[in-house]
Amino acid sequence: MELVNQADLDALFEFLPCRTPEAWIQEALNQEEMLLLNHCYLEQCAARNALQLMFRCPDKPDVLSKMSKLAREELRHFEKVHELLTKRGYIYKSHQPSRYAGLMNARIRKINPGQLIDSLIVGAYIEARSCERFASLAPHVDEEIATFFRSLLKSEARHFKDYLTLAQNHSAEPIDERIAMFGEIERNAIESEDDLFRFHSGVPLVAD
Repeated sequence: MELVNQADLDALFEFLPCRTPEAWIQEALNQEEMLLLNHCYLEQCAARNALQLMFRCPDKPDVLSKMSKLAREELRHFEKVHELLTKRGYIYKSHQPSRYAGLMNARIRKINPGQLIDSLIVGAYIEARSCERFASLAPHVDEEIATFFRSLLKSEARHFKDYLTLAQNHSAEPIDERIAMFGEIERNAIESEDDLFRFHSGVPLVAD
């Protein structure tokens, strides 16, 4: 199994505005079914988003190449999560998504090239947070799930870098300000209280 190296993880942790709160990790350990269900859904979303970028950018060979490969990888990940779900007796079904992507997508500019650049930055945050959560969960879950999560780290870390590289390549100016702006949205989504547990949700809301 090809594992991510520490330098790649360090770069990813430096990019993210915060680490996963301990309270979320503890809630995840109590909600294995929803954790895996939502993970399965997110792999579908990742493949869909890559395909949408391909349709939006027929004149950008670098986007077409990276997103085509990414979409295939995400669909393979979906198949693996679905297999694990079935093995554990869970049934894949529709469920309400988290607020995370919606909060990020709401700030994407509506006109290109800004729309493309922002979409790629949001993609980088989603991939980076997924990778960070796999790494955060791996020491606490059973060996089968831990091995599976660790197997995803390398590709998710690569996806994060691919999105950022494409964003900068298609911007005529530095993208640091846009990265910082989306970083604050991401931090708020991860660190604030959240009444819905999902793979990218915030701190679990404690009932009075």
